[in-house]
Amino acid sequence: MVEASTQRIGSTPQESPTALMRQVVSHFRENRTQLREEWVRRIVESRLLSSMSKDEIFSEANRVYDQYLEALETGTLEALQAYAQNLSERIIPRGVETHEVIGIVFLLRDVLARSLFMKYHDDLPKLNLIKDTYEPAANRIANTVAVGFVQERERVILQQQEAILNLSTPVLKVRERLLILPIIGVIDPQRARQLTEQVLRGIRAHRAKVVVMDITGVAAIDAAVANHLVQTIEASRLLGALIILTGLSPEIARTLVTIGVDLSKIKTVGDLQGGIEEAERLLGYKVVPVEEPPLVRVPYSEDQSS
Repeated sequence: MVEASTQRIGSTPQESPTALMRQVVSHFRENRTQLREEWVRRIVESRLLSSMSKDEIFSEANRVYDQYLEALETGTLEALQAYAQNLSERIIPRGVETHEVIGIVFLLRDVLARSLFMKYHDDLPKLNLIKDTYEPAANRIANTVAVGFVQERERVILQQQEAILNLSTPVLKVRERLLILPIIGVIDPQRARQLTEQVLRGIRAHRAKVVVMDITGVAAIDAAVANHLVQTIEASRLLGALIILTGLSPEIARTLVTIGVDLSKIKTVGDLQGGIEEAERLLGYKVVPVEEPPLVRVPYSEDQSS
């Protein structure tokens, strides 16, 4: 009696995921030019990467395509992650948004998936096996690239925020051992902490003895920030520097009184000019007015006019 075969007529022999993926990658490589051009065309039509020229998009597409296939073939994402980070560093400063990067990666996934459907649409069992092999890997790649771009974008944003904070609270050296810190805008707890760090670093770096902190441009502060300013003054005192607070508004003065700040620990002067003059007095500087020399009139003569 002849044993019945377990393989049904018309069915596709079971192939390993590795063998199937090799076929997928081989198909993508054989049709590289056509698929890459289709991908670029769809990027341009979708108005993604609009800050880049078509030639730039095409150049990047070449490299992304090859990295994409390598990730599919090897199953590892290290090389793709490194390239994605490098790409992010180059295009984020040009204003490329997160949705654009995610969009182009999913466009590539869909262009490649469509080409697989066209190749295997006459063999549905094989097509299903191919889809089950390709789609999870493609989604993993898309997710990796998207997460990497978002992380790089967040890093850039944090750097920009720190730069803005540094610009908004500059510690300036006026003369030897004297610093001024003009503060403008809203002081929230985060900025107050950053302000303290800058003041203490400035005192240490310049061996300052007096710091004039001018808050004329600050409309109001809450109790938490007021207490933080007092702590900054105390920390500066421990480093051997005195802080002179200038430009207090009536509202800020009222806040300091209301929350019970020990005003004996705070030296205040009305305005910035007065604060600098007081700081110079404490440092032993003396301002001596310079007298202008008298004008010497030269008598006019006819010989000079000739």
